[in-house]
Amino acid sequence: MTGELLQASGIQRSFGEVTVLSDVSISVDPGEVVAVVGANGSGKSTLLRILAGVSPPDSGAVTIPPGAGSARRLGYLPQRPAFREGFTARDTLLFYAQLLDGVDNDDVSRTLDRVGLTGVADRAVGSLSGGMTRLLGLGQAVLGDPGVLLLDEPGSGLDPAMVDRLFAVVGALAAGGTAIVVASHELPAVETHADTVAVLEGGGFRVVDTPEALLDETDTDSLSAAFLRIVGADAGGATVASGTGRPPDDTESGGAHDDA
Repeated sequence: MTGELLQASGIQRSFGEVTVLSDVSISVDPGEVVAVVGANGSGKSTLLRILAGVSPPDSGAVTIPPGAGSARRLGYLPQRPAFREGFTARDTLLFYAQLLDGVDNDDVSRTLDRVGLTGVADRAVGSLSGGMTRLLGLGQAVLGDPGVLLLDEPGSGLDPAMVDRLFAVVGALAAGGTAIVVASHELPAVETHADTVAVLEGGGFRVVDTPEALLDETDTDSLSAAFLRIVGADAGGATVASGTGRPPDDTESGGAHDDA
C-alpha cells in the first residue's frame, strides 16, 4: 500500500466458461474519483460487487485499510437498490444509522438533504419514483461518511439536474478525502467530475488515464466520442460486450453475475 484507500490486484472472475474479469487491478487514492466505463456486459457491476465484498473473486485480493472512513470503511450503491416499501425514506436511513457507531438522527437529516430527499423524507419507499429510490440508495451509501464509496450506475433513472446534483455530492465527498469508484454511462458527468477513467473491455482495462488525456490520445472533443473510438464502436451503434465478457442474454435480474 502507498496511501491508497482501496487496492485490488489480480481480480479474476468467471461464470462457467465465460471469463468476465481477467487479472484486473485498480487502486484509488484518498480524494480520487475513478470512473469505470464500458459497454453493457463488460463486467462493471461484477467488478464493483467484488470490490464491495458482495461477491467473491475466483482469485485476487481487495484491500481497504482499517482506518478508512469514520463510522464505516465502505459504502456501496448497487445497480438496483431495494428497500422495504412500507418504510419511509427517513425510516430507511434511520434503520441503517442504527448499524453505524456515532451516526444519529441529525446525520440522517443531513444525508436526506445532501441527496435531495428532504421533501419526500416521510413518504413511503413504495411510493417513490425509481430515481428517488436510487437517491435513497445513495443516501444509504454515504451515511456515516465512508472512507471508500462504490457507486454502480448512480445516475440511472435520474433527470439531468439530479445527475448534476449526484455528481456534486460525489465531488464534495472526494474533496473531503473519500476514495470513490463509480461505474457510469453518464459520460458527460464523468468527463467533468472524474479524476481517472478506466475503460473496461474484454475482461480487463483497455486504458486508464485522465479524461483530458483520453481526449488528447483519441483526438476527440468529448469523453463519449473518445470512448467510442477506444472500443472501436460507431456513433449510434450497439455497445454490448460479447465473447469473453459475459453471456449476452444475462441481465441484472437474472443471476449472481449482474452487470450493466
